[in-house]
Amino acid sequence: MTKRALITGITGQDGSYLAEFLLSQGYEVHGLVRRTSTVSFSRIQHIQDKIHLISGDMLDQTSLQLALAECQPDEVYNLAAQSFVQTSWTQPVFTGDVTALGVTRLLDAIRHVDPSIRFYQASSSEMFGKVREVPQRETTPFYPRSPYGVAKVYGHWITVNYRESYNLHATSGILFNHESPRRGIEFVTRKVTYNVAKIKLGMADELRLGNLDSRRDWGFAGDYVKAMWMMLQQDEPDDYVISTGETHSVEELITVAFEYLDLDWHDFVVQDPRFMRPAEVDLLVGNSAKAGEKLGWEPDITFEQLIHMMLDADLELLKSGKEA
Repeated sequence: MTKRALITGITGQDGSYLAEFLLSQGYEVHGLVRRTSTVSFSRIQHIQDKIHLISGDMLDQTSLQLALAECQPDEVYNLAAQSFVQTSWTQPVFTGDVTALGVTRLLDAIRHVDPSIRFYQASSSEMFGKVREVPQRETTPFYPRSPYGVAKVYGHWITVNYRESYNLHATSGILFNHESPRRGIEFVTRKVTYNVAKIKLGMADELRLGNLDSRRDWGFAGDYVKAMWMMLQQDEPDDYVISTGETHSVEELITVAFEYLDLDWHDFVVQDPRFMRPAEVDLLVGNSAKAGEKLGWEPDITFEQLIHMMLDADLELLKSGKEA
């Protein structure tokens, strides 16, 4: 029988890559979308005729129960969130309502509609925050440094709680930063590649950034969604760190980007205090040994390949006269 999956956040970067991957695995794919006049389907336009969109809202448990009853999924992937860390400082209550309590609403809806549904929760390396251990693994204590990180910790632990309390097949993937040409322009990797492409084409003359010393473990979103699927194919639910195991600074990011287009970043980058966070996360790097051993997962795309891929896509986008 054809498996059915429901993806919340299907219009986002991860949702679009996951939908593509599940379609390639022969799934019937359903996506939860909010009823608003501003939802963008640009990331899923090329597959929109192959997926089924269902109306629902992470703030409304009744709509989640109705969505589950309608599509009757075998697997649910919860990728919906207010996922931009910077915005979580200006909208902390909304971030908590969607990113934290939204997980509870969805888990409780599954418990009432069909407890046999397998559930994936998108946890985040931002939960580690002020890191207690380097590299970070599944057992590393959490110390979040933003409202977003705090909300993700809640979502993570409520998933564990429902797994242990109601015997749900509920799994959390603790994903480190993962990027792609479909990343939102507000995220630093895409902000860099998009603006470096504009500078190369003579459409801009500077790039304003915050802390250049912050270090992150950056991977390719297309690699990471495969890990999500692998987790739900396991007999027993568990939690897994997904990462490259390498760390790079923002300065390294801009160096790779500018050098790829034969430019010197020192001529264009301006540090702007407006982009400094109230509480910064300085170093994140993951240990994915458990995912490698139990899932057989490892990343395919390198850091340099990722940045080059994003730059090529942004150059094509800008040359076509479109904007991000």
